[in-house]
Amino acid sequence: MPRLPSFLAACGLLLVSSFSLAAEAPLPQGQRYETDESWRQPVAPVRIADHTWQIGTAAITSLLVKTDAGAVLIDGGLTQASDMLLAHMRELGVEPGDLKLILHSHAHGDHVGPLAAIKRATGARLLTNAESAVLLTHGGTDDIHYGDGILYPPAQPDRLLQDGETVTLGTITFTVHFTPGHTPGSMSWTWTDTQDGKPTRIAYIDSLSAPGYQLIGNPRYPHIVDDFRRSFATVRDLPCDILITPHADLSGWDFTNTAHPHPSPISCRTLVDNAERKFDAQLSEQRKQNKP
Repeated sequence: MPRLPSFLAACGLLLVSSFSLAAEAPLPQGQRYETDESWRQPVAPVRIADHTWQIGTAAITSLLVKTDAGAVLIDGGLTQASDMLLAHMRELGVEPGDLKLILHSHAHGDHVGPLAAIKRATGARLLTNAESAVLLTHGGTDDIHYGDGILYPPAQPDRLLQDGETVTLGTITFTVHFTPGHTPGSMSWTWTDTQDGKPTRIAYIDSLSAPGYQLIGNPRYPHIVDDFRRSFATVRDLPCDILITPHADLSGWDFTNTAHPHPSPISCRTLVDNAERKFDAQLSEQRKQNKP
């Protein structure tokens, strides 16, 4: 069985939950492709802020935000993570009917794989944008860069979002920021939580990488370079006291470390600087290769 291309692996102060790390077996491999074990390794929920929890796996982020009007899930990880996510929600006092909204970053199978199952189990409404809705409803088929290589159960959105739109549940308001490039529909999210009663601005920033992408003369994505440039600028200006990314290591998280889950925190600006340097080097190399 072929391994998931390495380019997906590039994509990726605090209170820790009191739950102990159980010696659980990794989640099963997907049927279409194989992934790193850390992407499938269950870990105990980690408290990010007073109302925000990480309930995903060791390396793939899935966030649960609890409000006085119900809960919000942001990203789900791989398709086979649905039962784990529901179990972690219950550990945190969130029954299936308490989940009201499902948000996401980009519509690749390592982040939205279980959303259809979570939606069926909870009745929560799935919010996305028009670009991501195409991939979600087709289960990842005909992806611009990966073709049919990363499939997942199709999910039907309930509402389409516009750039800069806000979504409020209870006392927490989420703002969506379109950050296209990694996919045309990539989205980042910001909201204000609290830590010890003090406001804390959280930024969940989508992948800013172009792993293996054709950046010059791409017929399926002719303005990909322009989109990346705009996204870099957008993320640099976001409120960002705590940075989280879909692939945890890219923002310095280690969800297996119960004592210090965020040993190497970085800022949104540093995240962008690192991503832009890699992007510029990749673009320069492709320009050299495309010279007549």
